[in-house]
Amino acid sequence: MRLLFLGDVMGRAGRSAISERLPRLRSEWRVDFAVVNGENATNGAGLSAAHAQLILDAGADAITLGDHAFDQRDMMQFCETEPRIVRPLNYSKAAPGKGARVFEAPGGHRVLVAQVLGQVFMKRPFDDPFSAIEPVLKNARLGGAVQAALVDMHCEATSEKMAMGHFCDGRASLVVGTHTHVPTADAQILNRGTAYLTDAGMCGDYDSVIGMEKSEPLNRFITGMPKGRFEPAKGDATLSGVLVETDDKTGLAIRVAMIRDGGRLQASTP
Repeated sequence: MRLLFLGDVMGRAGRSAISERLPRLRSEWRVDFAVVNGENATNGAGLSAAHAQLILDAGADAITLGDHAFDQRDMMQFCETEPRIVRPLNYSKAAPGKGARVFEAPGGHRVLVAQVLGQVFMKRPFDDPFSAIEPVLKNARLGGAVQAALVDMHCEATSEKMAMGHFCDGRASLVVGTHTHVPTADAQILNRGTAYLTDAGMCGDYDSVIGMEKSEPLNRFITGMPKGRFEPAKGDATLSGVLVETDDKTGLAIRVAMIRDGGRLQASTP
């Protein structure tokens, strides 16, 4: 299988790039299953039902969220009725929706998509992500119950993302980090066959401060005082993420490649 994961969609620029380019990229890269992290797609803070539907209509098979999962109130109801939305496993036991789902893919393949939130440097004290993902991996064994498994590790610390990669090694097709909006250059296949990337980056305008118009973040760094609201940058977006090719029998990765399409960053294709 060929699995595509795209990092955090940031505002209108990211949404437009997904709508305009994802259908073409799916065809050109022969993608069997595509997952998009959409948690900043609505004005940089959460994901509305309408914008989630736009991403799904563009060709995403599943959407993961993050610590801003329910910043847009209508997502609380939408994720209960739309099975292609995956919120963090360890967000809250009372949270609506599910943090792990198994999807049907072409050829009768079953794909697990799960997301966990890290704890290090995060603003809220989320539950332990390692104990949260363990029973999911045990119940949906790679190469058995599922033919592919993708884990989105949404957190600040690169060390915590790396630890999750090694924790899932041999039990997931891909472990990929999200949240920091900056793509890392460490795509690799770990010792037991799991593809790994510390951060997929964002789908947004990189002429910015992690997707926001530069003026207000600069003002706050320089003066320590807020002057206005953060607003998503509106320039041409780069789609950033990772593509993984897996072995159909084992579900383990046989090839991994970082991808960047459009915008300011240097292009990288599978």
